[in-house]
Amino acid sequence: MVEKMSGAVTYPKGYLAAGARAGLKESGNDLALVASECPAVAAGVFTTNIFQAAPVTVSKSRVPASSVRAVVANSGNANACTGEQGMLDALSMTSAVAQQLGVPADSVLVASTGVIGHAMPMDKINAGIVDAVRSLSVDGGASAARAIMTTDTFPKEAAIDVSIGGCMVRIGGMVKGSGMICPNVATMLAFITTDAAISPEMLQKCLSRSAEISFNGLTVDGDTSTNDSVFVLANGMAGNKRIESDGPELDAFQSALDEVSTSLAKQVAIDGEGATKMVEITVRGTESFEDARQIAKTIANSPLVKTAMFGNDPNWGRVLAAAGRAGVGFDPKSVKLFFGDIALLRHGEPVDFPQDAAHDLLTQPEVKVLLEVGAGSGTATVWTCDFSYDYIKINAEYHT
Repeated sequence: MVEKMSGAVTYPKGYLAAGARAGLKESGNDLALVASECPAVAAGVFTTNIFQAAPVTVSKSRVPASSVRAVVANSGNANACTGEQGMLDALSMTSAVAQQLGVPADSVLVASTGVIGHAMPMDKINAGIVDAVRSLSVDGGASAARAIMTTDTFPKEAAIDVSIGGCMVRIGGMVKGSGMICPNVATMLAFITTDAAISPEMLQKCLSRSAEISFNGLTVDGDTSTNDSVFVLANGMAGNKRIESDGPELDAFQSALDEVSTSLAKQVAIDGEGATKMVEITVRGTESFEDARQIAKTIANSPLVKTAMFGNDPNWGRVLAAAGRAGVGFDPKSVKLFFGDIALLRHGEPVDFPQDAAHDLLTQPEVKVLLEVGAGSGTATVWTCDFSYDYIKINAEYHT
């Protein structure tokens, strides 16, 4: 069973991490480093935004890979829309880490998050890298998780144990994200480590699947970032027989990775900017998973649905209106809608439901919405949050 664990990114064998202060943010650590004690297989998924940040371009060219040693990430500056200098700065970050660790420059991945369009203060970054390398330790995972935070209110971490071929394998990870969250292929910044032995091809296959059912099922505000990146490193120190093809070993690893990824995604939804609750929206009965996901995301991104959730208002008409404009055909007469275990609509007909009970249900920190639109096999779940007054305040004042 997956656990929310402080320092989870160094829970698997052979990983060190650190958080350091480079001075990009007003206070706190803002540079994180995760390193493997031996060469690790690596995979990644990235934003599909056309304006891809320089760190995305650099890291995307280096995975999947069979010999990655570290990932360096900063918060406070996205290094996005920064032209050729931004590319040089992203490459410089990987070279600086490599020099300090004594490893090849192309064995280091890089990620950034923060304000778009500002040049990187490389003197500060380089000093932070030196401090981070000096601070690397097996106990540094929690510090690294805090260093990647921007408007996040708490670090997001998860870990799990799984038996593969008679060997105990560990998977741990951390993620940052609170606003500009509507991933397409990946999410914000996520770093997952494992001591499993697995080929680059199989690791990439597993990560792509996990991202699709977890991070891609997440939306806070409908905006896809320029910097979204998810990395998985696998250093093989668990000692299991290397996973090279489909089979029960790959299935076991996939399931465990899915659990960690889903936990991290849900933690982002809980911590959406200004959020007071996490909302889980499940759509069933479509012709395909893609159709169900499209309806669920349309509901999740609706400002009217999100503000009703903030107001604890069981205004279920907003859910139906969003579903009806999602671009997926279904018979309105077949629709069923539930908030938690309270039925609001059956076979397209309103149900007389207890208003007070529905209001009280929506005051909970986690709310579940279920929409059934037919008898098809398609089903998808999306995690989002409500829109509060604070969401406007945070984003209106973010740059200043």
